[in-house]
Amino acid sequence: MQLLIFPYNGNAFEALDCLSDEFEFLGFVDDSVEKQGTDRWGHRVFSRRALQDFDHARVLAVPGSPHSYLSRIEIIEGLAMDVSRFATVVHPAARISKLARIGMNVLIMAGVTITSNAVIGSHVCVLPNTVIHHDVFIGDWSLIGSNVTVAGSVRVGRNCYIGSGSSIIHNVDLGDRAMVGLGSNVLRNVASNLRVAGNPARPLR
Repeated sequence: MQLLIFPYNGNAFEALDCLSDEFEFLGFVDDSVEKQGTDRWGHRVFSRRALQDFDHARVLAVPGSPHSYLSRIEIIEGLAMDVSRFATVVHPAARISKLARIGMNVLIMAGVTITSNAVIGSHVCVLPNTVIHHDVFIGDWSLIGSNVTVAGSVRVGRNCYIGSGSSIIHNVDLGDRAMVGLGSNVLRNVASNLRVAGNPARPLR
């Protein structure tokens, strides 16, 4: 199937390495005029007009960073597409239990392991070598960094950010829009809208 990736950012470049033979990559879509055209690797970068010009193409939307993750809902919904067009991309080297459930517009990178009864919501990115254990719930719109360990029965709310190298102990709840800084060890529940970091993780001022 034909595929467009939005926007032209780091997540999108990493997504290229995750594509199996079922996808025919057409190019990136980005709102920045400066980025549009053909990049130095020969990839096309289109304006949003490509969403209409290639109206049968599927779309993987992967905006977001530690600084912009709270805008992901607005940005992705701003594409104003029928949800049936969203693609889910799983790297061939990821290992996902047959008992796990994965939503739409999800990117799962190399080395990720998702075990039994885990639920990954829609519009979620999981970066390389992360392990999501049994009965974990990852809410819609969340970003999970690389080398993260999420122990059993953890619940991650909507629109969260978990920084690379972090570990979350079993049975912990992270509220909506929570952020966990790089390399943190989360041993207690994290309230909605709270930013934590450290070992053990503590609220940031």
